Amino acid sequence: MRLTSFLIFFSIVLLVYGSVNYYLFARGLQAFSLNGSVRRWFIVLFWTIAACFITGSIMERTVSSALSEWIYRIGSFWLAYMLYLFLAVFLIDLVRMANYFFHFLPEFTQLMRLRLGIAVLSLASVIVIVGHINALWVNVKEIPLEIHKKVSGNREVRVMMASDIHLGALLREHREKKLLEIAREQKPDLVLLCGDLVDGEIAPVLRKNLGKHIQEIQTPLGVYAILGNHEYIGGISKTLPYLKGININVLVDSVVTLSNGIQLIGRNDHSSRGENPPRPLSELISSTNPDNPVIVMNHQPFNLQEAADAKVDLHLSGHTHHGQMWPFNYITKAIFEVSWGLLKKGDTNFYVSSGYGTWGPPVRVGNRPEVVIFKLKFD
Repeated sequence: MRLTSFLIFFSIVLLVYGSVNYYLFARGLQAFSLNGSVRRWFIVLFWTIAACFITGSIMERTVSSALSEWIYRIGSFWLAYMLYLFLAVFLIDLVRMANYFFHFLPEFTQLMRLRLGIAVLSLASVIVIVGHINALWVNVKEIPLEIHKKVSGNREVRVMMASDIHLGALLREHREKKLLEIAREQKPDLVLLCGDLVDGEIAPVLRKNLGKHIQEIQTPLGVYAILGNHEYIGGISKTLPYLKGININVLVDSVVTLSNGIQLIGRNDHSSRGENPPRPLSELISSTNPDNPVIVMNHQPFNLQEAADAKVDLHLSGHTHHGQMWPFNYITKAIFEVSWGLLKKGDTNFYVSSGYGTWGPPVRVGNRPEVVIFKLKFD
């Protein structure tokens, strides 16, 4: 049953991906009016690049290597190019369709088509390059919050949150080092990693020995993580032992009380429903002390009212990337009650992070990668 569902999903994705690429291919031939050997080179180059993402994904799963990583990287950048080329060409075609009925444009010569084609390629290139630079520029955001419960020791606690790190083929060691540097600069008392620490396949993570710098993070109250949907994509039987092997405390539908009295609840991800369904929050919170603070880590920000009804003090999520590339943020806004940022419902503070890393294209348009420092003040 699961294999059938996967094959149906993969077929749909392949159909959409192939259709969009063929549309761009046909419009490219039309815009540049290619003939002879130039046309043949264009055909070979276009479809080679278009095939890189799927080819690289399969190779990373089966024979992970430096070669498969570069094929996957080229394909990932092509996804971003494909998106913005498609939006631009589709908009042009809408204008052409309107012009067919209302005749408000002058007749297009081949030179005008060529210039327009170059302009579209240039615009898409600028967006992707700027988006890639933006994806590398991590924003450290500070959020002060008051929680009217007591803790032992210092009444002010600095909690560093990072989600959606996506260790894998595209995230290199220097990116992981950057997270360690931020932790050393910010000196948090507690670090919480809210899912999707791994991008999916564990092979490139092991090949590049990623995770070794995350385990160097030292804090008074510890480093805790939860599972996201990408840990299940890569196979939880492989990913979970890896996470535990780099000395990260992974909370899977479990509760832990820290030395100062803060209670952490780490929820299992929704993706686990087929194998190990997540326990209800009401069941998990029944083992906590209502007089002490409760922080819930839940990768996907669904059913926020459940946490508000349970009077959780702070609820942390990621997953959305806030769409990662415009205009997908409109989709995440439609799906989730909060796609990015802070929300208060009753006595519960919710925060959904835009994430530290990226999935697919290492490109962000319309949002920034972030690490969040919560300056919690208790009674």
